[in-house]
Amino acid sequence: MFTLFSPCCEKCTHTQDNPCKDLIECALRGPLCHDSQSCHEKKQNRLNFLNGEDPKYTYVYVGMGTCGMAAGAEKIYNYMSKQLEKREIPAVVKKVGCFGLCTQEIMVDVKKPGSPRISFSQVTIEKANEILDIFVEHDALPNGYVLGSIAMNEENSAKLNGQVKPIEEHPIMRKQKRVVLRNCGIIDPESLEEYVMRGGYNALSTALFKLKPEEVINTIIESGLRGRGGGGFPTGRKWFFTRKAQGDRKFIICNADEGDPGAFMDRSVLEGDPHSVIEGMIIAAYAIGANEGYIYVRAEYPLAINRLKKAIADLEANGLLGDNILGSGFNFYLKLKMGAGAFVCGEETALIASIEGKRGTPRPRPPYPANSGLWGYPTNINNVETLANVPVIIGKGAGWFKAIGTPRSTGTKVFAITGKTKNSGLIEVPMGISLREIIFELGGGLQDNKKFKAAQIGGPSGGCLPAELLDTAIDYDSLQKAGAMMGSGGLVVMDEETCMVDVAKFFLNFTKNESCGKCIPCREGTARLLEILETIVNSDRENTEASLLKRYQTLAQLERLAYVIKDTAACGLGQTAPNPVLSTLKYFKEEYQAHVFEQHCPAKQCRGLLVYKIDPNRCRGCGICAKKCPNGAIVGERKHSHYIVADKCLRCGACVEFCPFDAITVN
Repeated sequence: MFTLFSPCCEKCTHTQDNPCKDLIECALRGPLCHDSQSCHEKKQNRLNFLNGEDPKYTYVYVGMGTCGMAAGAEKIYNYMSKQLEKREIPAVVKKVGCFGLCTQEIMVDVKKPGSPRISFSQVTIEKANEILDIFVEHDALPNGYVLGSIAMNEENSAKLNGQVKPIEEHPIMRKQKRVVLRNCGIIDPESLEEYVMRGGYNALSTALFKLKPEEVINTIIESGLRGRGGGGFPTGRKWFFTRKAQGDRKFIICNADEGDPGAFMDRSVLEGDPHSVIEGMIIAAYAIGANEGYIYVRAEYPLAINRLKKAIADLEANGLLGDNILGSGFNFYLKLKMGAGAFVCGEETALIASIEGKRGTPRPRPPYPANSGLWGYPTNINNVETLANVPVIIGKGAGWFKAIGTPRSTGTKVFAITGKTKNSGLIEVPMGISLREIIFELGGGLQDNKKFKAAQIGGPSGGCLPAELLDTAIDYDSLQKAGAMMGSGGLVVMDEETCMVDVAKFFLNFTKNESCGKCIPCREGTARLLEILETIVNSDRENTEASLLKRYQTLAQLERLAYVIKDTAACGLGQTAPNPVLSTLKYFKEEYQAHVFEQHCPAKQCRGLLVYKIDPNRCRGCGICAKKCPNGAIVGERKHSHYIVADKCLRCGACVEFCPFDAITVN
């Protein structure tokens, strides 16, 4: 196994017990403690090998994040490895993380000697054979599934006769700026050596040997980095508060408890580039004076957990974790804590309670964790994406980072685009980009060219933004003003066939089920909100004056109760739970009114309001619908038009599915 302390030449004296303080610089740029041509050559040869530039080999990279693995990437990896060996082609086959183009999985990149790295999409066993037969062995390109080339230049383009475009020209890659995702899908996430050779831990070396802790904090403050976990609190200020807090011990925690429906940003970063997060943690620990840290990660992320365990073990073996890191005198110990999947443990005080072995419930603040956190000691908590930005800021400077984005929301943001867009996956864009650009340029517009209706941003704590707000800038202040929030980065796109009342009900059902139950406004309030929404999306079979009056009062009750919960819930998750209801009431009130006053769902999604009728002009009296109806709601004689008894109809849709004459209408 590679170790940073292995001798690079006969003059090298690096050892595990006596490390060189300039070890990282030595590994990256050649020895600083001595000069040896053989050492330079050995380092350059190794660098070429890691970068895919060794002329003796063909390099094959298989996307093996969770999305790739779910699509069958392991089978492709094993198959191509065996085929290359069978064909006696000198090759290196590597596992990489998710590149972000999730709809294109399984992705396979191939780099032949003297050629660029070319990406192929939706690779199957048959396509893998074509790649080997046509491209690897005969230098031609297969048709239909070449995505583009990574690191394309004019020379490479000329070699390929312009047949392959740079991957940056793919619609979902345009306008992206990859800072957090800089290594995802590019490097082997389980290789410490590969991360180091791409500049990894150089920022840590700079912090430990060239900067005082206060200077590190000032750099982060100057950069304008804000927490990417949802709240957007200035990261440098949080570090400053923890630094000045008094305590015999201090802790730093990475919050990797990603619980939003449709969000997978943190998971992909941990799977594709775990060392960037750990390096950010060590730098943060040095800055605040912490010697102990935890990564709180969901137990549902087994691949991320395995790669984190491998990364921590390699760092401990190479002197980058534990005692006397790089000979600097700084000690830092890192542990993994696997959470059981409670959404509320994304709230920092609940997360702390969970690490302590208690039930994950929030506590009132103050005191804030910066003064009294884990086991009563000063504790700093940052999100995965926040920490992954830190090495880049230290390496390139606060000014470089601040030049990206907007004055109050600097840098980039990673989003998981899901829903009805043509392109789904991970994107990283500069702050300030518009919602329209993300959906219609990077996302490729809506599937089947349907009309855009809304975008849910910020997860269950966020809000739904309508078409008239498509030009809203994606930054903390603009989103808050629009009635949404940045959140951790989930972005669900909805088309004209989506019912916004049903969307609010979905997210409210999620937050109700995930409530810790500690405070009455959240525990009881979300349940009552959900009851009101259930009333709205179901028809009133009684049809009495009292029941109709009750329906007419529901909208006022819904809004009033939502604001009560927002004002009185104990923690941030409870306070933001009504946001999907309030935002849909604000922008889609006519849909609520149609549900309440007309007992009609315009999008035809709320089963409880649907009315099934049989068109007598189309019905042939075949009786198939009556046989398929599970509740006997369809009556009629054979060869005569049938009829649906409304009071017995379950609105299951079986009759529509099996009617061969399209005689059943749904309104």
